[in-house]
Amino acid sequence: MEPLSPITLGFLGSLAAGSLTAVGAIPVLFGRIPSRATRDLLLGFAAGVMLAASFFSLIIPALDAAEGQFDNGALPAAIVCVAILLGMGAVALMNERLPHEHFKSGREGPDSASLRRVWLFIIAITIHNFPEGLAVGVGFGADGLSGGLPLAIGIGLQNAPEGLAVAVSLLGEGYSRRRAWGIAALTGLVEPVGGLLGAGIISISQPLLPWGLAFAAGAMLYVISHEIIPETHRSGHQNRATLGLAVGLVIMLFLDVWLGG
Repeated sequence: MEPLSPITLGFLGSLAAGSLTAVGAIPVLFGRIPSRATRDLLLGFAAGVMLAASFFSLIIPALDAAEGQFDNGALPAAIVCVAILLGMGAVALMNERLPHEHFKSGREGPDSASLRRVWLFIIAITIHNFPEGLAVGVGFGADGLSGGLPLAIGIGLQNAPEGLAVAVSLLGEGYSRRRAWGIAALTGLVEPVGGLLGAGIISISQPLLPWGLAFAAGAMLYVISHEIIPETHRSGHQNRATLGLAVGLVIMLFLDVWLGG
């Protein structure tokens, strides 16, 4: 049996990670919704996983790849720095250009009166989830299983509390339990699209490897700073959120060293 190609692995890995969004939202089907403090703890965990993944699974391999292409010196560092900023800027641009709405901070982007509110929420989550799928795909495209598996597991773990947060917020908007779960589950399906794109680009053009890794890292860093951390601090549970971030960061670090080594 032939081994799976990096593109196939990127798609399947990001699909598995995205599907955990649906798993995390399951409690809403049974009415067992964790407290806001617990949800902020779990979202802090998600931020910690993404933060560790950005540096240990994406930025450091990007620097290694750039040094392999251009030797040591200023150029590899400059490439990675520029790519990180490009990744952050790309998500910031989507945030600015696409009409969307956050559950707490309200509407952003251009005028969107013609769109129903639920679609604005879905667009917001899509902007959020696409970089995660891209990161998983780039990981598999760069280094096969050893590069992508830690990212897929880590992103999958942090997708679960995000799925729960989306479903709970939809319940607060008046949606039924089944519909809230269904919409939350669907938001995870954008990740395989990002995964396929990331793995495909890296597999086709190896010189783009450091750019792709660092771009994905920058996109995730923007999401952490602009979306997740502010959300966890809004209700006065920042201590729990910080504890969750610390636990998520060290778990992702452990996974990266254990599975990626």
